[in-house]
Amino acid sequence: MALMSETKQSFLSRGNLLLAAVVTLGIVLPGVARRLLGEAGYNGLGMLVFTLGYAGMVFIVWYGWLRPLDITGPSG
Repeated sequence: MALMSETKQSFLSRGNLLLAAVVTLGIVLPGVARRLLGEAGYNGLGMLVFTLGYAGMVFIVWYGWLRPLDITGPSG
């Protein structure tokens, strides 16, 4: 039987916390920058900043967490 602290410790590992931070910051920071640039009259630049920031976050998640996974089916 797993103890509650063991379960929480495995869920809140350093890698999981880093992944959550990258995803959160990758959405929030470009969103805030896009809003501020849009309010300042630079709507096109704001959209570009958001797109590049979000795409950068997706690339970092893919490169750091998804690419190393061995996702193969049974050989047959």
